[in-house]
Amino acid sequence: MKFLVQRVSKADVTVDSQVIGSIGKGFLVFVGVNRDDTREIADKMVRKLLNLRIFQDDAGKTNLNLMSVNGELLIISQFTLYADCKQGNRPSFINAGSPDAANELYEYVIAKCKETIQDVACGEFGADMKVSLINDGPFTIMLDSDEL
Repeated sequence: MKFLVQRVSKADVTVDSQVIGSIGKGFLVFVGVNRDDTREIADKMVRKLLNLRIFQDDAGKTNLNLMSVNGELLIISQFTLYADCKQGNRPSFINAGSPDAANELYEYVIAKCKETIQDVACGEFGADMKVSLINDGPFTIMLDSDEL
């Protein structure tokens, strides 16, 4: 599983010209599901995400996590995080989870985040989404379950 985490001042996602999710200060998280991912892996990734200390404290040090700043989450499914570009110029997505399994884990991640974070917005799995954001920093981190 991969989470591309962007610390944002605000972000939103639109489907068919309708805003379906928006947040203020917090994390925009693109979630990629691997074909071998499980709920146990998702639990580990959510714990890491929610405890990630990348917000500044009063001294300007990145010591605060999402809960410490009353931050919000916008979670977007993103199978292209598993693009394999090793051969040729057209990416392969063979390592991405099947749509049914990936959607189940994506929804599971959202539910787990909602257990801790009050304001959690999300995209629509499989939809053509337009995502807008103001990256704060900019600050972008890739969390990969293979590396945790």
